[in-house]
Amino acid sequence: MANCAAWIVSEKANPLKVDDAPTQRPEPGTIVIKNHVSAVNPIDWKIQNHEYSAYVKTYPFILGTDVAGTVEEVGKGVARFQKGDRVISHVPSLLTANPIHSGYQLYPHAYSSLSAKIPDSLSFEQAVVLPLAISTAAAGLYLPDYLSFSLPTLTNNPKSKQTHDANKTVLIWGGSSSVGATAIQLAVASGLRVVTTASESNYEFVKSLGASLVFNYSAESVVEDVANKLGQGECELVGVYDAISNEKSIALIAEILERLGKRDLRIASVLPYKEARGLDARFVFALHLAMAQHEQIGKAIWEDFVPGALVNGQLQAKPDPVVVGKGLESVQHALDVQMKGVSARKVVIDLQ
Repeated sequence: MANCAAWIVSEKANPLKVDDAPTQRPEPGTIVIKNHVSAVNPIDWKIQNHEYSAYVKTYPFILGTDVAGTVEEVGKGVARFQKGDRVISHVPSLLTANPIHSGYQLYPHAYSSLSAKIPDSLSFEQAVVLPLAISTAAAGLYLPDYLSFSLPTLTNNPKSKQTHDANKTVLIWGGSSSVGATAIQLAVASGLRVVTTASESNYEFVKSLGASLVFNYSAESVVEDVANKLGQGECELVGVYDAISNEKSIALIAEILERLGKRDLRIASVLPYKEARGLDARFVFALHLAMAQHEQIGKAIWEDFVPGALVNGQLQAKPDPVVVGKGLESVQHALDVQMKGVSARKVVIDLQ
């Protein structure tokens, strides 16, 4: 089993360097994955550009957090996976600082607690859009330090109308993003009514994921439109998930909450704000889901919900992938494509 990876050899190094990577037996609680497809997330090129330098202290390093492939080896204490299983995983190198836990290599080591089997009907290219989005959405929606909603449940009839929890509503800003799309689906599975924002071209997309109402985030009247709707009696706003998290999104969210008299409402954000405008905004670190104190919540998501929801259709692998290259040599190109911006798509690389 010869391993190879796309390395970032030093701070701001560009392009990545394809070279040999270490191999070792899996530690307890981990699995080794024969990596078929990796996906790109903004965190990757932000680290390379040194915007998020705090995440990587030692070089050379391997980036990447989303993988899909087959189980190659199983560590001690892992019972729910065996060699040959088709899986997705959110690999945790940004927590462990160990490059064996990174995605842009042929044989990454993964926490079994952040992994799930996928059905044969789902291609690796489709499935790989999900892992980091699952952990990020779930951490923000369910961990006590964030929105602390009720956990999602599987249903025997995912096409039936979801029962809302006394019309409790979550506002998800940026519903067509990778995290936003997954957050919508998890929130609906938790019985919440979802109000979201998207461009007009993505209205039907976010509605297909379960959003009840969609507003155009670029409309001049978006603050008034959202506030008027959420101010009506049938909608009780109980939290905000900002899947965009830039200066414009927090400014608009702040205006909406001001109009609703809810400036103390908690906001989960996928990125830290430069200025949170005095709001209770909390940056979501997805890997909190892997920590011992949150073991039961992690299990409820990755073990109890995700595999079954992929089978019964409650969780769709969205947004759709766009394959931009083949092999580790294509990883740098994929980072560059993602950095330029994509809409309702996720950039992926075939590795096999």
